[in-house]
Amino acid sequence: MRLLLFYAPVFAFETHSKTLAEAPDDFRAGRVENAVIAFVHAEPKDEADPGGVETKLVKNVKWLAGKFGAKAACFHFFSHLGSELAAPEFARDLLARARARLESVGFLVETTPYGHFCSWTLSVAGESLAKVWKEL
Repeated sequence: MRLLLFYAPVFAFETHSKTLAEAPDDFRAGRVENAVIAFVHAEPKDEADPGGVETKLVKNVKWLAGKFGAKAACFHFFSHLGSELAAPEFARDLLARARARLESVGFLVETTPYGHFCSWTLSVAGESLAKVWKEL
């Protein structure tokens, strides 16, 4: 799994177009404030340890959120972080499980429409720690 994490005072998105024919239609807009934005790239090797990958994702989001006193996050599956992709069902389910875990501890969590391109407005804080790259 590869993660590009940002601490964002503001992140907004809007569905632009559908990219996976099998994905359900999900044309909407969303916005989070004071949030960790996680661009997630799941790889085939991640499918061998779904629980471990999920835990690493959740821990990294909680860690960065803790640095800024945030209790919100937004997941966006971002296939541009690597050349090998996990199965679409695995990636979608990974984000859903991670979202449920964060919500169970009081986070407000948004997820961009899976299988769709989105436009974004991303405001990233200036601190160095507001931008984190992880390869797990």
